[in-house]
Amino acid sequence: MAVVLIDDQARARLITRFGDDVANWCDALPALVARLAKRWGLTVIDVKPGNTGRTLVCVGDDGAKKVLKLTPEHAIAESEAAALRAWDGCSRVVQVLATELADGAILLEGIDPGTQLRESGAKVPWAEVGDLLTQIHSVTPPAGFSTLEDRVTFMYGLAERGLRGSVAEATLSLETLDRARLRALDLATSGEGNSIVHGDLHPGNVLDGGPARGAVAIDPRPSVGDPSFDLPDWVTLPMREGGTLEDGFDAIAPHLPGFDAERVRAWCVALSPLFVMPPLERGERTPFVEAMLSFCWRT
Repeated sequence: MAVVLIDDQARARLITRFGDDVANWCDALPALVARLAKRWGLTVIDVKPGNTGRTLVCVGDDGAKKVLKLTPEHAIAESEAAALRAWDGCSRVVQVLATELADGAILLEGIDPGTQLRESGAKVPWAEVGDLLTQIHSVTPPAGFSTLEDRVTFMYGLAERGLRGSVAEATLSLETLDRARLRALDLATSGEGNSIVHGDLHPGNVLDGGPARGAVAIDPRPSVGDPSFDLPDWVTLPMREGGTLEDGFDAIAPHLPGFDAERVRAWCVALSPLFVMPPLERGERTPFVEAMLSFCWRT
C-alpha cells in the first residue's frame, strides 16, 4: 500500500502555520517527492507528523534508512541545513546526506531505533544530554546566522497569535505573555553567549541512536546567542514527575561544564508561558502546569 504523503489533518496544520497559500504546495508534494526520490534513490516507507512540513522515512537503494524533510518555507530548510552542516561530525547531531534547498528539501541519515526520548519510557540519559549540549555549543557559529533575539521575537509572535481568543487566554493573559516576552528579549540581548543555539531542544527532538550512538539531536531552529536557552526543556523534566527545578539542575550540572543555574532559571521563568499554553488549551491543570503558571506570574 502506498504511503499517504499528506492527509487532511497534516494539510490543516500547515495551513494554520503558513496560511491558505500553502495548499498549492500540499497539492504539488507528491510530484516533488517522486522527483527527489528518483534523484536520491529513495523509497518512502513512512511519514512522521510535523508542523512546518513533512518528514518522510525512506529506504535508500543501498538499503540504508534515510529521512527526507520537506518544508514550504525554504528559509526553515536553509537555516536547519546550515546548523547541521556546522555540526558536521558531531556524534550527537543527525548528519546531512544531501540538500536541495531550492525545493526546501534536506536528506538526513536515519537514526536507529530513532525513538524520541519523550516516548522511550527510559530514564533521561543525563550524561548523554550533557555531552550533546557541550558538542553543539562548542562549535564556532558561521557567518549569517540569525540572532537569539530574532528567535525569541518569532516564538512570542507565534504564541501571541495562538493565545489571542483561545481557551488558554482565560488563565494566561496577553499582558502576562508580553511581560514574559520582554524578559526573554532582555536575556537574549544580555550576557556574552556566542554559541549556535539549537532553539527547539526538547525530548521530542532528541532520538535514541542505540548503544553505540546514544542521544542524537534533530530539527534545530538555530540562532546565535546564549547557550542557556537550550536548557529549560531539560531542567524542568523532574517537575513533571513531582520534583523541583533544583532536581533538574542537580541532574544536568555534573555533565555540563559551565552550567549557569541562575541564567537557566531566568530562562525557565521567561519561557514559562510557552510551556503552559498547550496543556491549558487541552484543559489540563496538572501540578506541573500549576508550577509553571507560578513562574509566569513572576514575570
